[in-house]
Amino acid sequence: MSKDTKTIAVANHKGGCGKTTTVVNLAAEFGRMGLSVLVIDLDPQANASLHIGKKHPSEVTVTCAELLLSEVEKLPLAIHEDTYLEGVSLIYGSLGLGRAEDELKDETPRPSEELRGKLIPLEGLYDLILIDCPPSLKLLTSNALAAASHLIIPIESGSQYGMYGVTDLLKHVTRIRRINPRLELLGALLIKHDERQTVCKLLEGAAREQIGKLLPIRIPTSTKVNQAAMAQTSLHTLDRSAKVSREFRQLALHLAEELGLKVETASNG
Repeated sequence: MSKDTKTIAVANHKGGCGKTTTVVNLAAEFGRMGLSVLVIDLDPQANASLHIGKKHPSEVTVTCAELLLSEVEKLPLAIHEDTYLEGVSLIYGSLGLGRAEDELKDETPRPSEELRGKLIPLEGLYDLILIDCPPSLKLLTSNALAAASHLIIPIESGSQYGMYGVTDLLKHVTRIRRINPRLELLGALLIKHDERQTVCKLLEGAAREQIGKLLPIRIPTSTKVNQAAMAQTSLHTLDRSAKVSREFRQLALHLAEELGLKVETASNG
């Protein structure tokens, strides 16, 4: 019986809200659960690729940019199974994605649906596909949302500007659902959250009111996030006892249950 692949876009056009951190550490936790995971880095900054990839994006022949602009036959060349995270494969991002976005707009009849078409052969091959989106509502994010079955919206809880532009994002999601009616919101994920701070309490209330659904796990502020990125590893590998590591573990377990994924119980501790 083939797998029912779940594709999760992690999107918010506000920068610095934890999109890449969420993708990388969820991928690591899902991989530890025995699930097969593919990370697609759709951000021209390629931070997810720099974090978990064993090559520099400039050394990769077929990145997301080339994949979007090519025939689907290039898909096997784009997937790199050897990463720093066990059980996690990667399609690299690159600076070329900026150029690819312009070419998609000018040269393709359905510019928001290119990624979805390219990923069709992967259906059933992975348990999960995680898409790291750029801080933009342009064509790259539209392609991610059109290809996804689910959406997570990370919100920087510790910032008074954390909800800036969320209304525009939700309107964009509504528009994308015209071409992808299966897109389901898993919830907003509060990042850098400290329930003792008034700004975090206020922002949590605003997020619940505007977005409607919050994930039950809160990700705290931690210097270990940057340390893990510099070490090209996951938070769990860096320090499994840290609170931020435990919360990402709980988030992965929650999502696995909600998505109906069968995980290896021996890895759940």
